[in-house]
Amino acid sequence: MTDGYRWETCARIARLRLIAILRARDARTATEVGTAVADAGLDVIEVSLTQPGALDAVAALARARPGALVGAGTVLDAASARLALLAGARFLVTPSLVPETIACGHRYGVPVVAGVATASELGEALALGADLIKLFPSDQFEPSIVSALHGPFPQAPLVPTGGITAATAPAWIAAGAVALGVGGPLLADPATAGERASELLAAVR
Repeated sequence: MTDGYRWETCARIARLRLIAILRARDARTATEVGTAVADAGLDVIEVSLTQPGALDAVAALARARPGALVGAGTVLDAASARLALLAGARFLVTPSLVPETIACGHRYGVPVVAGVATASELGEALALGADLIKLFPSDQFEPSIVSALHGPFPQAPLVPTGGITAATAPAWIAAGAVALGVGGPLLADPATAGERASELLAAVR
């Protein structure tokens, strides 16, 4: 299902330090925003399955920008995971801890970014073999939560997600985050998405 190993995909995410999260009103808008941010250099893109035509958007982006790393987000079960992979997703993201999504992704050689909100969930995600750990919603915490969690879990590859801006991104990276999930109003408009993506990339560099 993928043209690389799971750890290669994770390494690419860690190098870029960002995952662009797309939630648009339709597949066409998601594809337009996705191509704009990819062209700006933010070419790790998560298409949320909550939006209409999400699988069509995954497929369209994968075709339009084959060099980009296109994944699927809000993957709540194995059926959704399998459909996303068939559409061309190269990584999966969950908002909460979903063991069957992790298992499905790994069965087909695709990494899973598993969502957690507590230390207990973090420990369980690591035990289940999650490739990266999405700390969500990160706007409920300060960046210091990353270093705090790294006390008992120094091996945890944390990806804070939710409410992060270009202004706050550097503090999260400095605290030890492997990467950041960014989206929402930052990347909602095709006309400004490329500019916002460039600002975010500059912030994490």
